[in-house]
Amino acid sequence: MSNVPIRIAILDDHLIVLEGINRLLDGSPTYSIVASFTLAQDLLDFLKHNKVDIILLDISLPDISGIDLCLQIKQAYPNISVIALSNHSERSIILRMLENGASGYLLKNIDLQDLKSALNEAVAGRPAFSPSVQDIISRPTLSETMSFPKLTKREKEILQLIAQGNTTTAIADKLFLSPLTIETHRKRIMHKFQARNMTALIKTVTEHDLI
Repeated sequence: MSNVPIRIAILDDHLIVLEGINRLLDGSPTYSIVASFTLAQDLLDFLKHNKVDIILLDISLPDISGIDLCLQIKQAYPNISVIALSNHSERSIILRMLENGASGYLLKNIDLQDLKSALNEAVAGRPAFSPSVQDIISRPTLSETMSFPKLTKREKEILQLIAQGNTTTAIADKLFLSPLTIETHRKRIMHKFQARNMTALIKTVTEHDLI
């Protein structure tokens, strides 16, 4: 570990979280909180002129999704390690943050030792997870272990149009097909997925990027 403190910026719209982390790391020779923000734009403006090693980033922010912001930061500053600090424990959200370049993910119930350990892991270029997050990402959900039926190009096209709110008649007009043909496709797709209704089916295929 270098003698130069690890420069940390924090973005969280809850002042109590900002104050808490500042107090936890106050006086540490290893870590230096260089700035704390409640708005994403303020952080982005700060990064233009200041050196930061690690950003502790909340996901639920008032002006942008932390997931989208993570990708934006990594594209502009690939050498900065972004660690999510969140109350969201859903596996899908954790994985989306990692896909967008996050170096780790911490739940806000961590203690000081977990926080320091995660910061050290990130600086060393290793994934930084709190113990509870490690457990979550190691266990795939039931839906992730399921295999889904394959959709034809036409079925995907029709499902996309349904998801956009088009009626059977409107879809038939767009695709130059008869309404009866569209309804036949609808029924075949519903049967493939054993779906209770079209709303549930659209939710499933959208969540799993099947269309």
